[in-house]
Amino acid sequence: MGESASAIIDEAKLDRMAAPGPLTSPGWLEQACIIVPALDAETSIASVVSGLTRAIPECSEALIVVDDGSRDATARIARDLGCVVVTSSAGREASLARPGNRGKGAALRAGLEAAHARGMSVALTVDADGQHPPDEARRVLFAAERERAIVLGVRDLVRDGAPRANRFSNGISNFFLSRFARRALHDTQCGLRRYPVRETLALRTSGQGYDFEAEVLLRAIWAGLEVVEEPVRVIYPENRQTHFRAGRDVRRIIRTVVSTVGDHWLGRDGSAEDA
Repeated sequence: MGESASAIIDEAKLDRMAAPGPLTSPGWLEQACIIVPALDAETSIASVVSGLTRAIPECSEALIVVDDGSRDATARIARDLGCVVVTSSAGREASLARPGNRGKGAALRAGLEAAHARGMSVALTVDADGQHPPDEARRVLFAAERERAIVLGVRDLVRDGAPRANRFSNGISNFFLSRFARRALHDTQCGLRRYPVRETLALRTSGQGYDFEAEVLLRAIWAGLEVVEEPVRVIYPENRQTHFRAGRDVRRIIRTVVSTVGDHWLGRDGSAEDA
């Protein structure tokens, strides 16, 4: 794990003991958690977790890291930091020493299921690569008072220097999802979000990869859940590790969105199309 990670772990444990709680808080805060889907994130996971425990001490004992088939020390570092560590694998794979990679959507769903099993009602999702500053994550968590609201972090991709492939794919996703949802959506791919746990699991999503974040948003809007957008700042360091592949993942997003819209129009998602 190395000296730097060990130092971060010790610092995070001290921060958990010393950080004060809020003077006032929403009723759902005691049932709030943080979910970090992670794949081969040993170089960033310690700083991500320690930053979150400092910025959001209210959730420092309810931090769930979902190991999506990492081949490095991601899971061990997260456990040493005191996180709950679960895998994204289901069935036979769950018993393997090194479960396979199933995708970000599968990891988020596994995290939500783990949160629900622990009695959590609200989950903040944060990427493991360090692009979401902890203070921005805190603002997203508290951006809506209502427990059942979904909060979307909305990035300024040009200002924050996002790679061209990310700007292109997000622009396409925003355009089509806004039309299918019949409301303007300004960032449909940001991983910094807040979900109501039970209501999100009830949406019956099928996306296994980055398509999950588009699909869950459409299904939530059609189900009548409140969607709140919160402007956020993000960081794209030069050495940032990303598992997003523009060609492959954009095609997957399109397929899933088309299938989801078809289900909605045919009433197979449990809602009636009012077009």
